[in-house]
Amino acid sequence: MPTKPPRNRPHPGAKPGATREQTERRERFERARRDSLRPDAADGPTVLYGWHTVAAALQNPARRLRKLLVTENAAHRLTEDGITPAIKPEIVRPSAIAERLLPDAVHQGLYLEADALPSPAIEHLAASGVVLVLDQITDPHNVGAIFRSAAAFNAAAIVTTQRHSPDATGALAKAASGALEHVPFVNVQNLARAMEELRQRGFMLVGLDSDGNKDIADLTLRAPLALVLGAEGKGLRQLTRETCDHVARIEVPGAITSLNVSNAAAVCLYIATRAIAPR
Repeated sequence: MPTKPPRNRPHPGAKPGATREQTERRERFERARRDSLRPDAADGPTVLYGWHTVAAALQNPARRLRKLLVTENAAHRLTEDGITPAIKPEIVRPSAIAERLLPDAVHQGLYLEADALPSPAIEHLAASGVVLVLDQITDPHNVGAIFRSAAAFNAAAIVTTQRHSPDATGALAKAASGALEHVPFVNVQNLARAMEELRQRGFMLVGLDSDGNKDIADLTLRAPLALVLGAEGKGLRQLTRETCDHVARIEVPGAITSLNVSNAAAVCLYIATRAIAPR
């Protein structure tokens, strides 16, 4: 006769110290995330949570809002900051928001479901300033941090592929801290082809790689400029490298000779914006 497993038996795939409820919630979240990548789920809502992320979305007239859950404290803060949502919020307890998210998600009393922002075409980008091109960077926290730096340095857009890149929702949006509302996210089918289109529109294409033959600070940079970054570990793919005008490195003096890709993006944006700024 089959017996039930002991109640303290670890759940398959559980993280150390996680309860069964937390593990099952994480698995449900991961299933939903995988389902969101299917073509028939393309019209599903973008999930945003956290103060800066949701507050920025509520103040963006281009966002179409679907559902807003707020705690009493968060509702008072929205009022104090003069933010009036375009839809009526539902006042809920913090647990009602937490149960919709991963156990380690910090929601700060705000949860929003909205439509994704439109993805502009390459040809609609202004041929000015700096654009970031991401070559199969899949970590949503890294991409979110890159968005934050891009907004801080007034980048014109972030370009990435439709496949092998995270959706602009959830953890990515939280890490971006509201930057999704300020930096256009351009999704393309073929990255090398998109880079060629940028070149035809006058962009200088500079790839970043720890094996680059020149320090990016020593290049004569000009606008419009596209900075091309690859995934950690793999770096730039061969075709991506070959499509660049230059492949440069960030010269660092320490024992560790490479940076996290989001940190590298911030350093390069600082160097580039100073280099191309009007004198």
